[in-house]
Amino acid sequence: MTNALRLPLSLLFTLSLSLILAACASTPAPIGTGDLGVVIERANGTVAVVNTSTQTVLGDIPGLGDLSHASVVFSRDGAHAYVFGRDGALTKLNILTRQIEARTQQAGNSIGGAISQDGRLVAAQNYEPGGVKVFDAQTLALVADIPAEYDAGKLSRVVGLADLPGHRFIFSLFDADQIWIADLSTPQKPAVQKFKQVGHQPYDALVTPNGRYYIAGLFGEDGLALIDLWAPQPQARRILQGYGRGQQPLPVYKMPHLRGWAVAGRQVWLPAIGRHEVLIVDTDTWQEVGRIPVAGQPVFVMARPDGRQIWVNFAVPDYHRVQVIDTQSRQIVQTLEPGKAVLHMEFTPRGEAVWISSRDANLVSVIDTQTLQTLSTLSLPSPSGIFFTSRAARMGF
Repeated sequence: MTNALRLPLSLLFTLSLSLILAACASTPAPIGTGDLGVVIERANGTVAVVNTSTQTVLGDIPGLGDLSHASVVFSRDGAHAYVFGRDGALTKLNILTRQIEARTQQAGNSIGGAISQDGRLVAAQNYEPGGVKVFDAQTLALVADIPAEYDAGKLSRVVGLADLPGHRFIFSLFDADQIWIADLSTPQKPAVQKFKQVGHQPYDALVTPNGRYYIAGLFGEDGLALIDLWAPQPQARRILQGYGRGQQPLPVYKMPHLRGWAVAGRQVWLPAIGRHEVLIVDTDTWQEVGRIPVAGQPVFVMARPDGRQIWVNFAVPDYHRVQVIDTQSRQIVQTLEPGKAVLHMEFTPRGEAVWISSRDANLVSVIDTQTLQTLSTLSLPSPSGIFFTSRAARMGF
């Protein structure tokens, strides 16, 4: 019988430890999601996963279809992104593994969505067919279909969808001049509350960060519709009626956007549709308290997280510019030109930097919000929407 090769115990221990360390080195260290986000690469149906701390691109997720008007919401833990494509597809992404986990072709034309307060339901707002569809956030199985029917069976395009406390969603019917609240406490039997004749053609909307007010801009008239959601019997009322002051509105080249990012302290900063102005509204009285002339037609009017600055980008022909407003002096402190066709801006969670996409320059710029200097640039194909996981903890995002 041949004697087996015998090694000293100390050598065996050293070899075993080396193998364990080598295995650990080949396994990626677990990371959190707090400094992650995604950038829509609209030309090729791809989403880039980015790290806001290192200001780097971690990788791409392809195969997402038409992203020409894509928007994103995040799961409560920030690990999953739900992408709403213009072609009506809803896709669930794992941004840690950079893989598609679920996908459904839920409509023919969709422009965004929302996720419920508890993270269990994802809702899509649709142009074609008009209405809202609600899905299980884990599986993307359909749990409710709410057609936006009005006027003897016509279907309205749906805009301004936002989450409310509880299992509720609020949204506007552009063609019906209505606002609806859908309570999904029993998902299979949604209860819908309808507010009619709120104003002509509500085009987008915001929920204030505390969930109290829903404000819809009106495309068909000078003014906005407001609902106090804390009132015992909520009613829709008009605010800022006639803000154009009888002047002929300018042609609108790109629809402005409204979201809770426009709220800074007790003021809301809003794009004046058809005008080269930003309106300032007091949230106690809902009266106009100021307006700022700006370089063009505002599209996004966004407050830095601390409320000290307002950043504004514009429709064509001024869509290469971004202007920064100081909320204390109400003065424009800087006009930036980060690149042609600025489409989106997103602040880092605490607002020390803002990321700006310039579609036609194939560029994302990272700008220091104190010095207004460019910190870095990322080369990405046709970037548009930028969405960070910090949105997961905010209502109406």
